[in-house]
Amino acid sequence: MYPYRQLHRFSIFLTFCTLILITLGGLVHSTGSGLSVPDWPTTYGQNMFTYPISKWTGGIKYEHGHRLFASFVGFLMIIEFIWVWILEKKKGSTYLRKVASFALLAVCLQGILGGLTVRMQLPTAVSASHGMLAQIFLIFTVVLSIMTSRWWLEIATKHNNMITFNNKFLFGSTFIFTFIQIFLGALTRHTYSGMAIPDFPLAYGKIIPDFSLYNYQVVIHYCHRVGALILSVLIIVQYIKVYRGGSILAMLRLSSASATILIIVQITLGALIILTVRDVIPNTAHVAVGSLLLIANAVTFILSIRNFEVEQVKNEKLFTVSSQI
Repeated sequence: MYPYRQLHRFSIFLTFCTLILITLGGLVHSTGSGLSVPDWPTTYGQNMFTYPISKWTGGIKYEHGHRLFASFVGFLMIIEFIWVWILEKKKGSTYLRKVASFALLAVCLQGILGGLTVRMQLPTAVSASHGMLAQIFLIFTVVLSIMTSRWWLEIATKHNNMITFNNKFLFGSTFIFTFIQIFLGALTRHTYSGMAIPDFPLAYGKIIPDFSLYNYQVVIHYCHRVGALILSVLIIVQYIKVYRGGSILAMLRLSSASATILIIVQITLGALIILTVRDVIPNTAHVAVGSLLLIANAVTFILSIRNFEVEQVKNEKLFTVSSQI
């Protein structure tokens, strides 16, 4: 019997809502609405849950809407946490409970960082940390969605071919560098370096600009561009490996193909940000697609680890039996 069916669906819903929340956060920054509500946890001195809709004007609707939706996601995570603990306590399992606990801690810290961002008037370190912790929480929700799936529970009987360590290392590197690239993007956004290099695909008419002539914002922006190139190479190599891997890597085809498509869309959006001088739509979409890219590469890596671990256990058992014989 599959005990996680409803929990799995709820976990996917939580992941989807988290993605929306991150997009809303990107919209707040893209529209310059970060301090439209100057106090926290209240909204202009009132309870934020009872603040009149009639007063949601200008940037307030973006910032206040972001806060309310963040509260909704936090509430969903509390439900997820309780649900996981009830189910796992009956089974005597602890691993899923640990993941749920870390996820709940992450979303609580995220709320606190969001408040500090307002109270401290958008300092770069706190704002960037707020953005990155959102991505970490997103990964936790993805892990919860995967670990409550039927596939995760039945993989031992359906997959008999071990993914090599080299492939596992490639998938892990791609996932980690995706996170690094998102960090560089957050740094670019929160240091207001998005237009530090005003042309594309060149940088001040050159492949490599003379950094001595420019400020630190140019360095940050350029690092983000170089990171996009490196990540593109990793994703393409990952895609080729998966599709040449035959049935062994068949379970990773959807996520690796999605990552390949998403990196093309992401680079296009990055170019549009420059060409449109940071228009709200491509700027916000760039944040959303970056999160989708992180999800795709996280799924590829996590699934490869599960397969690898299951096969390692099988081989250890086989070795033990052989030794006894």
